[in-house]
Amino acid sequence: MVLRHLAPRGFFLCQGSARMEGNRRILSDIVASIREDAEIREVGLGRLFSCVVSKFVGLSSTLGGCEEERERQMRYKAATALELSSLAFSEDTFEASLGLSAIKSLIEVDEAGLFDINASLLITKIGRDRRVTIIGHFPFVEKLKGMAKGLWVIERRPKEGDYPEEMMEESLPSSDLVCISGTTLINHTLERVLSLCRRDAFKILLGPSTPLSSVLFDYGIDVLSGILVTSEGRLLSLVREGANFRRIKREGVVRLVSLAKDRSALWRAL
Repeated sequence: MVLRHLAPRGFFLCQGSARMEGNRRILSDIVASIREDAEIREVGLGRLFSCVVSKFVGLSSTLGGCEEERERQMRYKAATALELSSLAFSEDTFEASLGLSAIKSLIEVDEAGLFDINASLLITKIGRDRRVTIIGHFPFVEKLKGMAKGLWVIERRPKEGDYPEEMMEESLPSSDLVCISGTTLINHTLERVLSLCRRDAFKILLGPSTPLSSVLFDYGIDVLSGILVTSEGRLLSLVREGANFRRIKREGVVRLVSLAKDRSALWRAL
């Protein structure tokens, strides 16, 4: 069945993974798993993050430029969260960021299945003496240097010591551990990354943009490391102020959590 969700600017989403092209199939399946829609209660837009408050609170990194905030909020608050989620399929990465936040605001997370562990601790433990590829430059990269058997940090805009995207073709098939930024769902590169990984590689999707959806386990992800929002109002203020994630963590408005496909496999990997 094809469902049309009327969204801002006439953009629409066709649900059903068989009807979606390549990199949007994962997003389509996540949306299809959502049980019910909800009215949007608030939208927060900032230089670094977007936030949508509906049934729950969804936060995602902002990629690309943005228009004046009040104008955007007036346009998007008229939609329901499911309608707004269709923007996640947009080629405009600012819209895709907002759409992913809307999706995350509708995901009901079973908190009993979560465990509180910093992704950097998890990765440095699993990555010791293994070949590691990291998609996205994270602060824990320095800790892995000298610990991993081989380390490739892939970035669209490489910093010193990073590798360009083209290196994925070489590094991913030989990596034992692959750490992937949740922003790959925004720039529509996640499926490409996963297609280059070995089936037996341990794969972690991480960062504040990561949806805590078990659908991602069907695509070979072993661990999801993301956040739960603990203070909705304060988070909205921080997002609008342009706060970075370090400050958001320091303010105590999010909880760092992980969800494993198979906990016993995770403990074995550690």
